[in-house]
Amino acid sequence: MTNADHDGANTERALIPVVNATSPAPTTVTEAVAYLYEQGYTDDIKLEGTNIVSGRSNISYALCNVVVDYTFRFEGDSDPSDGAIVLGLRYPDTDMRATLVSAYGHYADPETSEFFARLRKQS
Repeated sequence: MTNADHDGANTERALIPVVNATSPAPTTVTEAVAYLYEQGYTDDIKLEGTNIVSGRSNISYALCNVVVDYTFRFEGDSDPSDGAIVLGLRYPDTDMRATLVSAYGHYADPETSEFFARLRKQS
């Protein structure tokens, strides 16, 4: 398993930021989501094309404005393709903070894979 946490020192849009020595090191997806919830990342989101839609307010946000504050990546112990990624996302112009959990690799859905590709391009 590997995980990384944004420490604010690097570009805000880095998909896999530098590890901060004081950052938590959750060992499960559940622990990562719980940590982000404690930090205020409480909105549920869904992906719609090039936008992220808030589950709480139903407001659509452009992908180009998203900041990835936290990235936690988990790989399965027995199957490397059994992986998940947990993101802590924020929009600087609003108070919206959200968590996105997705499979990656072989089991990732195409829309989420495209979302990650767009994030990499803008970082």
